[in-house]
Amino acid sequence: MRVIAKRTLRDFYQQAQFWDAKGPLEAWHVEALKAVWLTPHDIKAQICNASIVTDSLVVFNIAGNKYRLVVDVDYTRQAMFVKFVGTHAEYDKLTLKGK
Repeated sequence: MRVIAKRTLRDFYQQAQFWDAKGPLEAWHVEALKAVWLTPHDIKAQICNASIVTDSLVVFNIAGNKYRLVVDVDYTRQAMFVKFVGTHAEYDKLTLKGK
């Protein structure tokens, strides 16, 4: 899959207080680039701790659930748009459709 807005990931982990997110986010990015996910089920089959909020909105646990990554998935175009990356506490303040 293509990952759109990788800069959002980079901007996050380049902040001094989030340095520990760099390795896990880069590992997620590599895995996502190699993936061919056609349905939300495909994501869950490969990454069991992913949360499917809607058919297109998926939340990934990063760095042992310390951080959350929210992406909007277009299965037809094989693309994912990074919507949010932040701490678990910041994520808890979000209002996600279907949650």
